[in-house]
Amino acid sequence: MDFELTPKEEALRQEVRTWLAANLPEAWGTPAFPTPRRMEDKIAFAKTWQRKLYEGGWAGLSWPREFGGRGATVIEQLVFSEEYAAARAPDLVDIGVGPALTGPTLIQYGTPEQQRRFLPGILNGDEVWCQGFSEPNAGSDLASLRTRAEFRDDDAFISGQKIWTSYAQSADWCILLARTDPSAPKHRGLTFFLVDMRTPGITIRPLVEMTGVAWFNEVFFDDVRVPRANIVGAVNQGWGVAISTLTHERGGSSPHTRLRRDLDQMIDLAKRTECGGQPLSRDPRVRQRLAQHFIEVEALKYTAYRDVSAVARGKPPGPAGSIFKLLWSELDIRMKETAVDLEGPYASLYVDSPHAIEDGKWQYEYLWSRAASIYAGTSEVQRNILAQRVLGLPRGT
Repeated sequence: MDFELTPKEEALRQEVRTWLAANLPEAWGTPAFPTPRRMEDKIAFAKTWQRKLYEGGWAGLSWPREFGGRGATVIEQLVFSEEYAAARAPDLVDIGVGPALTGPTLIQYGTPEQQRRFLPGILNGDEVWCQGFSEPNAGSDLASLRTRAEFRDDDAFISGQKIWTSYAQSADWCILLARTDPSAPKHRGLTFFLVDMRTPGITIRPLVEMTGVAWFNEVFFDDVRVPRANIVGAVNQGWGVAISTLTHERGGSSPHTRLRRDLDQMIDLAKRTECGGQPLSRDPRVRQRLAQHFIEVEALKYTAYRDVSAVARGKPPGPAGSIFKLLWSELDIRMKETAVDLEGPYASLYVDSPHAIEDGKWQYEYLWSRAASIYAGTSEVQRNILAQRVLGLPRGT
C-alpha cells in the first residue's frame, strides 16, 4: 500500500481544506454558534448547508459526472471525508439518507426517469429522504419483514409498520422494502419502492431516545398507494437492491478522523481536569487508557485505508466491510466511556445544568454512542457475517 497521495489527490486535499475554511458558517464549532436544537431548525440548517455544498461542487463527490457528481475515485472520496471530519463540518446525516443511500441506489438500479426526477433534488438538498427497512420483528433479520404491497392495476398498495425510521417526520420521500410475494422464501418476493411521504394513509409517531431527542420514528402504512413507476429494480427482486443500499450504508465514511478529533479533545480535557491537585493527564491509568485509544484509532485508520485500497484496485465492497463497522462502533463506545470517566462526578450533569462540562457534550455522546452498535447492522450481526462469509465457519443449528 502506497500512503503517499498523488499530486492530484494532494491538490484536492488543499482545495477541500481551503473551501471549508472559507464557507463554514461564522463561529461554527465554537460556543458562539447558535446550534439548532429543534428538529425543524436542524433540517432547515442541513438543507441550507447541502445547497452550499452542491453549489461548491462537493455534493455527490463520487457520483458520475452525468448525474451531477465529480466522478471522484475512492481515494479522492476518502481525502474529502477526512478533511470534512477534521474541519468538524456539519453532520451530513441531518439531510436524511438521500445522498448516501438513495442516490447511489438509483444510479445503479433506477430507471432514467427515476434518475432525472430524484437525483437533482437529492444533491441540492431540496428533498429529504428516510429509510423504511426495519420493522418491530425484522431489524437485524431484515428479510423477515411483514409489510406487504398488493398490486391493483398499475399501482401497489402498501400496509404495515416500519420502525427506527430516522427523519421520517421531516422526510419528503422514503425508500421502502415490502413483501410482494408472501409464498416466496423470505429473501425473495420483496420489492423496493420509492414512497411519497405525503401520501394519504401514512401515520408517523416520533420515538424519544435516551438522549431526549426524537429524530427517529415508527411509521404506519394503511393501504398507501404507490405508482408502479416508483419501483426500483424488478418486482420481487428487491432484496438485491436493498443489499446494495446497505453496502453504501456501512461504508464510505471516515470515522477514524472523527474519533481522532474526539481523542484530541479528551486529551485536552484530561489536561484541564485536576484530581488530587494534579492534572488527570499525569495519572498513569488515564495515560494508559488514552494511549490505548490512540492505538485503536490508528488501527481503525489503516483498516479504512486497506479497504479503500482494495476497492481502488477493482475489488468490489464485500463482507469484510463488517470488520470496519464493528471496529469503529465498539471503539466509539469505549472512548465515550473514558470521556465521562474523566469528568468524574460532573458526568452526572447533563446539558440543562449550568455546571455541566462543555455543555454536556460527553454525556450526550456517551448515550448516543450506544446506538452505534445497533444501527447499520448490530455488532452481533457483523460478527455473524464475518464468521460465516469471511472466515467460512459453519452456521449454528
